[in-house]
Amino acid sequence: MKLNDLQDNPGARKERMRIGRGIGSGKGKTGGRGVKGQKARSGVKGIRQFEGGQMPLYMRMPKRGFNKPNQARYAEVNIGRIQAAIDAGALDAGKKIDAAALIGAGVLRRALDGVRLLGVGELKSKLAIEVAYASAGARAAVEKAGGSVTMTETREEKPAKAEMAAKKGK
Repeated sequence: MKLNDLQDNPGARKERMRIGRGIGSGKGKTGGRGVKGQKARSGVKGIRQFEGGQMPLYMRMPKRGFNKPNQARYAEVNIGRIQAAIDAGALDAGKKIDAAALIGAGVLRRALDGVRLLGVGELKSKLAIEVAYASAGARAAVEKAGGSVTMTETREEKPAKAEMAAKKGK
């Protein structure tokens, strides 16, 4: 075999179809675009949303809500997952459990803006946990097992509806 004998296997390269080169070429006349008019031209944008001058559906629907651009994102972990890591020997129940300990044990990949503790699962070990937030169920489960939860961030509690009604009634 010589270098000048090298070639692709048959069918490895497919020649591109030259469209719009006469009716006999197989893709002539309209060039595969079907019809005449705006759709047959290049550079047409937004034709799918256009409803013939009628107000488009996406503009008729009400706009509600707001997406906060700098909203904090929390890594969520359930107490059942922490108990599984303790049972596997990845976490030490005697030491303080915080974001760094959870990442080191492989429970979390990254802490993001903090760790949020959720109450799914069962906890048997007495733990001292330090997280950004903890749900009421998670706090109750940790305290029931004899442990403690320290929250590094505090959330402002919204006043109950009864309190709001009492303020308005004054």
